[in-house]
Amino acid sequence: MRIFDDSMSDVRDRLLEAVERMPAFPESVHQVLTLSQDINCSQKELVEVIKKDPVFTLKILRLVNSPYFGLSREITSINHASVYLGLNTLKNVALGLAAVGAIPKSASTRMDMGAFWLHSLAVATCASMLGRKLGVSRDDTANYFASGLLHDIGKVVFALYLPEEFEQVVVKASAQGAPMHHCELEIIGATHADLGGMLADKWNLPSELRDAIALHHSPDRVGSQLNDCLFIANQITKKLSFGSAGNFVVEPLAESMVNRFSMDMDALIADLPSLAEEVESARIFIKLGESR
Repeated sequence: MRIFDDSMSDVRDRLLEAVERMPAFPESVHQVLTLSQDINCSQKELVEVIKKDPVFTLKILRLVNSPYFGLSREITSINHASVYLGLNTLKNVALGLAAVGAIPKSASTRMDMGAFWLHSLAVATCASMLGRKLGVSRDDTANYFASGLLHDIGKVVFALYLPEEFEQVVVKASAQGAPMHHCELEIIGATHADLGGMLADKWNLPSELRDAIALHHSPDRVGSQLNDCLFIANQITKKLSFGSAGNFVVEPLAESMVNRFSMDMDALIADLPSLAEEVESARIFIKLGESR
């Protein structure tokens, strides 16, 4: 995340004010995130917290029984869902639904939220698929999905609470064919990745997820498998035109990323033939998250 010195205090104050205007998560989700960061937390404790919120429970069960998970039998209780999904996946399902639900409806008047969520879902799905290619378990790839779903969330905060500056960014990026985060830095003094990291702190997200969001344009600063997969997924999604979050510049993959998969971007795309189908299945996240 960017370090703001005294000369940038005005920028930081404006960003903090914007972040503070974003809605908080429901108390049940806040408790789930707090509990799940405790290494001594049990599945039973997590389930009991979720069960206290009947609306949220229903959303999770609908998601679990959707084609996205493709389970062979119907899951009728959160207890059963926790057994089938695992603690980490259950946590990230709750997180994903809450994050989508936290976006104010007014965001749609400043951004094409349909295109934004399609891009985000595609990055989430692609990052998960890349993780599985590297041998990551389904439960652990839930972190990859969550990081993809939320990687551009800072753009929504810009659009909502710094709309004039964000409009300048969009115009400049489009006119110059430049990456949005470069234009944000020039015009606002910080990027959507910086703002996303600050929002992750407000929402008390796990540190791994916060770092993935805050550094998704600087994976070399982390060097982690998750961040590499997130960066690659973002570029693949832009190249294949899955939705749009306003940035159309496809950045090259670092040599270390190519070496990690022993494939360049085109080879990776060819090796992900079911990407479009899996993205379509994942749309249920947005439908359920946006429903009140």
